[in-house]
Amino acid sequence: MSLMITIVIGSIIKLLMSPPSAAVAWLLSKFELHKELDSKEVTVTFNGMNLEEQEKIKFIDYFNKAFFLKKYYIFPGNEKLFLQPETNVTPFVINVRSGKKDVNFFIFNYDNHVDVVKKCKEKVISYSLSSESLQHFTIATSNANH
Repeated sequence: MSLMITIVIGSIIKLLMSPPSAAVAWLLSKFELHKELDSKEVTVTFNGMNLEEQEKIKFIDYFNKAFFLKKYYIFPGNEKLFLQPETNVTPFVINVRSGKKDVNFFIFNYDNHVDVVKKCKEKVISYSLSSESLQHFTIATSNANH
């Protein structure tokens, strides 16, 4: 009986000390700031118009391959400054449903970086990416759908 208890306790300790990689990946994904998106599960709009399917796939691919630069700290009450910055840059908007929550990403393309503002319910997070492809992404306006 004591041998069985020792084996069970040893197995539990071994599992806790070196958990399976799938469990570790799942746990880390819960805290990941710049998650990889699936183009089939999102809509991408620019200036209120949906991107055509091929453009959407290309845009999401560029977004997923972008390099994370830094996270911006947002003081409580200043969320609107990030969601509607005083700039002439029109953001691309990515809408994705994550579980029961809708998550919106506002992508502001600049010459030397890309700012992302992620909004989930009332929580707003902002960070910067580096991606030549995203920075210079343009859409064919004749192919945009309402």
